[in-house]
Amino acid sequence: MEKNLKRMATMQRMQSVGLEIFYKNGYYDTSVDDILKELSLSKGAFYYHFKSKEEFFISILQNIIFPKVYSELIAPFEGQENPAVILDKCFDNALETAEHNVLDNGFVLSKFMTEFSDKNETIVNLLKEMFKVWEVNLITNLQKGKTDGYIDRHVDSEAVASFLMSSYMGVRVLMINGNAKLLRYKYIQQLRSYFKTIAVKR
Repeated sequence: MEKNLKRMATMQRMQSVGLEIFYKNGYYDTSVDDILKELSLSKGAFYYHFKSKEEFFISILQNIIFPKVYSELIAPFEGQENPAVILDKCFDNALETAEHNVLDNGFVLSKFMTEFSDKNETIVNLLKEMFKVWEVNLITNLQKGKTDGYIDRHVDSEAVASFLMSSYMGVRVLMINGNAKLLRYKYIQQLRSYFKTIAVKR
């Protein structure tokens, strides 16, 4: 039991540090040696836990990135009613986190999707899966918002979901080298204005 806990703790530390390095430098510009140097580990220790750099990265996707994206952009909808109010809150909270993250290099899913595109089908498919979960969740909640009388029934939920996803990813990229606080403020203000146009007119 103690041995398993120690192994899990080591793997979590490796994944956490690995994500920071991959996020900052990119997957293909990071070698196993770079990771080992940062962790002060031997190659034997690395390959005891992971068969390859790819398997290591996939474990980071599954154990850190996907749960984080889920908790920030999907879970907030559970048990809630007006999707516009929830979207406002979860986008603003996620952007606030990014604003204060000195390592932030844009939205992690879009960053890695761009890097792996046409290079690694396995990883691209995993990233697409997470995008699809996010998209389906948005569409489902927008449809529910229409049924519950919050969103105008003529609104195209799929189009709105695409717009929200692309605009959110876009502002995350702009925040990398821009005035993150101001960009976040302006984006959320515009988002609120947009939500008024798709809301049921009282």
